[in-house]
Order: sequence, then C-alpha cells, then structure tokens
Amino acid sequence: MKDHAPSPVPLRPPETVMRLSRMGQMMPTRLSFLRVLVRRLCTERASVLRSVWDMSPDGYGQAVYSISLGDHTYSLVAISSHLPDDQRSDRVIATAWDAAFVLFDGVPGPNDLDRIATQAPKQEAGRFGPRDLVLSRANKSMRMWDATVAALQSGQQPDPRMIRDIGYLMRTTAVYGNGKFGIADRNLIADRPGLDGPFAAEMLTVYLIRHFTLDLVQHVGGAALDPRLARHIGIGNATGLGMAPFLVNHPVLLHNWMQARETALARVIGRAAITDEQINRLQDLARRARAHLADWHVPAEEHNAVLRHLEADWDRFLDHFDAPASFASLWHAAQSETASLQELLAALLLEVCPEDVDDLAADMGDPFGALVAPFRDTDAVKAAISSDWAWALGLDYSAAEHCGRFWYVSAAKLEPRLGDRFTEPGAELESPLDTARRVAKLYADLPEQSEPVSAFTATHPEHVHAIARVALLACYPYAEIRDNLIAATCRPIDMLRCKLSFFGATKFDPKSDLWTRITLAQGAPLANELRPEMDDWWLPVMER
Repeated sequence: MKDHAPSPVPLRPPETVMRLSRMGQMMPTRLSFLRVLVRRLCTERASVLRSVWDMSPDGYGQAVYSISLGDHTYSLVAISSHLPDDQRSDRVIATAWDAAFVLFDGVPGPNDLDRIATQAPKQEAGRFGPRDLVLSRANKSMRMWDATVAALQSGQQPDPRMIRDIGYLMRTTAVYGNGKFGIADRNLIADRPGLDGPFAAEMLTVYLIRHFTLDLVQHVGGAALDPRLARHIGIGNATGLGMAPFLVNHPVLLHNWMQARETALARVIGRAAITDEQINRLQDLARRARAHLADWHVPAEEHNAVLRHLEADWDRFLDHFDAPASFASLWHAAQSETASLQELLAALLLEVCPEDVDDLAADMGDPFGALVAPFRDTDAVKAAISSDWAWALGLDYSAAEHCGRFWYVSAAKLEPRLGDRFTEPGAELESPLDTARRVAKLYADLPEQSEPVSAFTATHPEHVHAIARVALLACYPYAEIRDNLIAATCRPIDMLRCKLSFFGATKFDPKSDLWTRITLAQGAPLANELRPEMDDWWLPVMER
C-alpha cells in the first residue's frame, strides 16, 4: 500500500478481523468496488449512449450501450434470447441463459457485433478476442419480470413491495474477466484510469447490465418505470463455491482490501472532534440502516434469525446516536455488542467521513505481487509461526472435526468444490487450501538445530508452500483467514459474504452454507443521474 500518515488509533488486529465468524458479517462500504466505480462515473458526469436497439416486441435481440470512463470508451453488447423454462438454471453447468453480455473495448462495428452475437450466447464454449474485456450472462427473475411487465402493460407501476423484497429483474450467474476463456488479459487495461481498481471492468459491466434490464422491461411493458422504483431495481447474482478460494489464492489482494478498510475505520475513530453536521449524518444513516434491516428478510431460517437479532440489537443501539461525544465513544459503545452490529457500524462510520476514506481505494489493487523477505534459517521460520500462527497450532488434524472437508477442482467445469473427506472420493486431488494444517505440520517438522531454509526444503519439499505462506503473513498481516478451512464446521458462505461485500453486494440471501443470492447496484443512480450529489446509496431503502 502507499504510505499514509499514521492512524490516530491502531488498526484492529488481524486476530480479530480475519475470523470467518466476523468476515461473514461484513457490509458494503464506500470502498466497495461497485461503489468506487459509480462514484467515478458520477465525478466524471458520465453518460450512457444506446447506439443499437434491435429488439422484438417480446424483448429478444441485440443492444449496445457505450460509456466514456477515464478518456476511454467501453460498450456493453447485450444479446437477449428466448429461454425455455426447462432450461432455466442458475448453476454454472447451465448452457443457456436469458441474456449474454460482452464488455467491449471501444465501440463495436458491424463485424464485431455479428461476431459477439454469435459467440456470447455460447459463453465458455465461445471464441473471444483481445477487445472483449468481460463476459457475462443472466437469467430473469420470472416472478419479478412477469409482474413488472404485466403492471406496465396495464398502465400501472409494479408493486413496490415486490421490488423491495426481490430487488432485481435479472441475476447474473457469472461475470468473467482477467483473460478467462480467451477474453482480454487484465494487463491490457490495468493502467487505465477508472479500470485500474480491483474488478472495475466487471463492476462497469454489472452497472450497464442493470441499465439494460431496465430498458428491456420498459420496452416489453410498453411504458416507463417510475424513477423511484427503477432506482431500487438492481442486478442480482447467484454465487457459489467458485468464489470462495479466491481469498486464499490471492493473499496480497485480501490484505490490501482489509488494510484499506481497517485504515479508513481507524482514521474515522481517531478524529479528535465530531461536528453537528456529522452527528446529523450519523443519525440519518442509522435510521436508514434500521429501515434497510427491516426490509431484509431471507427464507433460510438460520440466516433470517441472525438478521432479526441484528435488527433488534440495532434498535437498542440507536440511542447511542443521539449525542455522541466522538466517533471513538460511539465505536467504544459497540465493543460489547455482536460482531454483526460492529461490522454494520464500521460501514456506517466510513460513510460519514469520505475525506478519510475515498483516497484509500487507490491502494486496493496488487500491481506488484508479493514482496516478502526470505527467512535467514529455520529458527526464523519457527519464530514467525510462533508469533503469527498460534491459531493454527495445537489442533489434531487427523480428527474428523478438524479435517472433515477437502477442497478440489471439478474436472467437468474447472470450478472449486468442497467434499466430505470421510464419505466422498477425491481427497487425493485436494487443493492447497488447508493452510493451517500445512503450517502446523511444517512447525512440527522443523529441526531443533537451526539450518538454512534451502537445506530444510531440500529434504522436505512438501513444506515449500507452507513456508511461503508464513513469509507472506509476516509481511501482510491481513493476508490469511485465521481459521481452519478444512474443519467440519467451516462455512464457505462466510468467505463469500466477505468477498461480495467488497464488490458492494447487499441483501445477501443464503440458500445454504455453500451459495447465496445477492443484489448489486440497488439504489445506485440511474444512467441519466450520474452526478456527484447522487453518490449516496449505501444500504438503500425504498422511497415511500
């Protein structure tokens, strides 16, 4: 990360922040990638131009939307197709979707459009080139879609309660970037203003897909949506295990994301004074958070119970916003509360002081990769493990409770999966996400008499990976999830929630501990509203 003035208060320690039980309660913030992208669009007062709209009355055909960002023009090519009900699936193994998309570098000509129209609906099976930056697909939420079309066709507006409860007309089942399936490599755009942050191209794609879905439903419905309702329609997403290992496989990115967030929180808490204007803002956001929680219900009883507890706890905590003496006193009052309340308050505090937060978004990428110092000898490795990895030591990794799961990659779809070590085959193909177990085994095998690390790894090559992780954590304290990821009690949903909160997701709707639905861009300014004053859509609430 770039150098900053020291925070007035220390950052929360990784031992507190990097636990799955807390990561699974994280909320979107001003540093979330979609929020950063839309804020830039608002700052540049960007406009969206629809240059192609070749749609049948039923909404099947092609569309192209172009937008300028950082002196470059990008175009979303959208292909809408008829999808029989028996082919409708959110699973990654699906081969047909209601709509397919490509984010194109520049403005596509007729030949480009013909090629994309042929290839995009094939998704992974298609052929793509260096001007195709992002590949995506989406399915309609049929209940929301049909109800919205029916309302518009009858001269009415859709039921606000349905929009509140569902929140999207379509949900993506994948948004692929970074060179996957032959599209452009990340390095081709990594230095471009506006796309230089993590997942910025993907977030631009999501924002434009949301705009397309609004245009499409108004085209089929034959009438315009009330902007207050349209603004509350985001884009859905169904996310499963494929996303979870990312946090383990990209430790420097994880560290940078977390450290930026924790630095921002420390800056706000460390403010010497709080103004009346800031107190008013705190109170407005606290009421907004309360209304957002009241609107947020999920079918899964276990997860809904957590939300209802948070709602009740937040109701009780609201009195602390009446006349806080400082940001620090407000934060201190939350330390006896649950992790979920603390994480909600942390996100709220970042919203009040953008001048302490927004510059940190520039530090959340990983342009250089890991920069670590090699260990001088095995005693140095042992000291680092003793200092940083106490949480990984002392467990019996042969016991079912501590090694009940194993991660592997599906041969059919090349996607991460999670298996039961004692009832399912395939553990011999295990992916190296068992970091805690590997470090514990390394610690047990380190010699009593110190020797060069090169000599040790010559006779113990199986420990090279663990030594690299120990070296990483010594330099990047937020790089490691401080839990055993192969424990029988490991819940991948917590890893998904953490990463998706950095994307800017709201209304998490877990379907199990393995996958969830979310909403993105709900409450975000519409394409004709991209102005600086519109960047105020944290935890949106339906206008009443």
